[in-house]
Parts: sequence; C-alpha cells; structure tokens
Amino acid sequence: MTEPAPLAHTLTGFPAAATAFVSALDANRQRIAEDAGVSATELRALFRVARSVSIMPKELADYLGLTTGAVTAIARRLVGADLLHRVDHPGDRRSLYLELTPHGHDVMGGIHHDFSEMLAASTTSLDAEQLAAFTDALTSVAAEVRTRLARA
Repeated sequence: MTEPAPLAHTLTGFPAAATAFVSALDANRQRIAEDAGVSATELRALFRVARSVSIMPKELADYLGLTTGAVTAIARRLVGADLLHRVDHPGDRRSLYLELTPHGHDVMGGIHHDFSEMLAASTTSLDAEQLAAFTDALTSVAAEVRTRLARA
C-alpha cells in the first residue's frame, strides 16, 4: 500500500500577501538585530523601551512574554552594550526603570531612519494616493487583528 502524498498548505490572495509582507519584515528585523549586535529578542526589547521612553522590567517581561529573570539577563546584556541603563524608581528604592542611553538613542534613531528609507524605496511604484490608501488599509487591518486578539 502506498502512502498518501503529504499535503501542502498554502495561502492565496491577501492572506498570502500579508504573510509575505510579515516574513519580509521579520527578515529585515533579523538583519537589523545582527547589524546592531543584538539578538532578535533584545531588539524587540530595545524597540519597546524606545517607544515607552522608560519602562519597568516587569512591564517589559509581560510585553516580551518572558520571565522577569529572562528580562534581567537581557537588560544586563543591553546595559553592558551601552544601549540601556537602569534608573532608580523615585518612589520605591526596590524598583527601577530601563531607559535608552545616549548611544541607545543613536542606535534606535539609525534603525528608524534606515527602516523608513527602506520602506520609502520599496513603495516608489505607488503614487501618493495609493500610498495613503495602502497606509490606511494596513492600519485598519492591524487594528482589527488586535481587536480580535483582545477578544480571544
């Protein structure tokens, strides 16, 4: 008796395009992490700290889906790389915040600049109206995905 051939699972249309877009962004994020000399998880941590300006390790752990011990190790590495520094909590001497160092700000500024330029170069085939419509569509789909995740 012959074994049935394995089934291939493929997406088409918008789901395939969305998956290809996310995959391309993931590959870019991996390249950015390598260029910055950090892991992909450390880069995610840097992006979260940069967006928050100042964040407690517990909040960062929740965002990353890691334990506080794992975040302590990540923070230690990023502090050692002069990308983050610890700031004492003004009202609780047992607590602290993580913030970007001046070097961390420079690195994140460069990453954002390079990413913006890459996306600008990648969308040159779109005119201003198409780019605005694409931006609106991406924003709308992302918001709906987040809404559905919150309900799950």
